[in-house]
Amino acid sequence: MDTHELPCRIRSARQKKRLVKTDRDKQLIRLSKRRSELWIQRRALPMVPLEKPYQRGWKRYFVLRADIAFSLRAEFYTTLLAKINTVEYHHDKTFKRKKRRKGRYGYEIKKQSLRELTPYLWESSSLGLTEEEKSCFSQVETYCVSTHQQEIRYVFTEPWRYRLKIAPNMVTHKKILDTDLVRELDLINSHIKRNNLGGRMHSLTNGRKYNYWRYYQAFVKYSKVKKIPKYRSREMYLELDF
Repeated sequence: MDTHELPCRIRSARQKKRLVKTDRDKQLIRLSKRRSELWIQRRALPMVPLEKPYQRGWKRYFVLRADIAFSLRAEFYTTLLAKINTVEYHHDKTFKRKKRRKGRYGYEIKKQSLRELTPYLWESSSLGLTEEEKSCFSQVETYCVSTHQQEIRYVFTEPWRYRLKIAPNMVTHKKILDTDLVRELDLINSHIKRNNLGGRMHSLTNGRKYNYWRYYQAFVKYSKVKKIPKYRSREMYLELDF
């Protein structure tokens, strides 16, 4: 007898198995959303000042040179420095790291450079680069080891206008701790790690399995080549700006 003819449809074994899997996936999606909400709430907790600030290592950053600070373009380079400055932290004031040379270990000073801008930051309005500031950069094509691809970077052409400064890294504030929020977040993370649910959750929420090399590749649906209909002229493909 056909089950479709019954007033109450009887589900087959395959349909029941599919319902169980679908319900489990919905639970994982809700769990992922809840974890994201808790992370947002944790980051939104305010900072409170400490009664007794303390020093935690050292920090190194760029400042304007003394001769440039008294020049006519001091304000311009100070504004630009706020957009490309970098800060590094170290437990030692010398900022030395261990390096192996000819079978022996020695120490060398860590190198630090100004921020290199990606094409996204170059065109983004969040950084707010003016045309005069953009004229101080040059376009450089480099090879990225992690992505195995050629990448474009915009490098500041006059780094000699700045110098490195080392200062104590003082801790003056701390974030308020919400024990209930941290407890629930730890329970969710331990449940995901214990049952190995991270891969399935990433596949459900991001549409694909997580791989570190795919992070740098664009989605196919956003590809400009895919949007061109078939059997078009060669000039239409040459006009694309990659």
